[in-house]
Amino acid sequence: MALVTALILLVVITLVGLAAVRGTVMQQKMAANFSDRQIAFQVGEAGLRQAHIVVQALQPSLPPSRPTLPATIRDCSPKAATVIKCMANPLSDGTLPAANIQSVAKASFDAGNLAAAQPQYVIEYMGNFSGPAPSVIDLGGKGRTYACTDSPTSPSKNPCADFYRITVRSGPAAGGDRATVVLQSVFRR
Repeated sequence: MALVTALILLVVITLVGLAAVRGTVMQQKMAANFSDRQIAFQVGEAGLRQAHIVVQALQPSLPPSRPTLPATIRDCSPKAATVIKCMANPLSDGTLPAANIQSVAKASFDAGNLAAAQPQYVIEYMGNFSGPAPSVIDLGGKGRTYACTDSPTSPSKNPCADFYRITVRSGPAAGGDRATVVLQSVFRR
């Protein structure tokens, strides 16, 4: 009888031990996934900063003219020579030319061994619009648009600006089982 009781207690203690090991392994996996996601987010932010530097280096345009865009910037403006439908996430757009997906050079930012790869970004020119002054969103506008009437001699209350949409991902889409983060910002120039 004592032998049977001892064996039952041994089985119960073994099951409790296995459950504890399983919980520890699960916590390690969750911590590793969280760490991988944080690294991917930081890599994406670095790519966003690099794309902002590229846009800042462009020459602004004065209406009604448009800026001269390099071949690496996609023209999604309503006045583009060929009007194209630009998806909200251009990195998942099958019609996006491969030349528009830029990788951040290692000289600008080195993602290191912890990251899946160097960040990639797409810059899209959205058009020249008048933004509300000061830089606030017109929540009650109900579709109201502002006329873009700037000229070098008579600037308007609502100055015109070039708007660029920047989309960044922390690494290539074929990153395997690594976390991928997609960030997007609209840059007013």
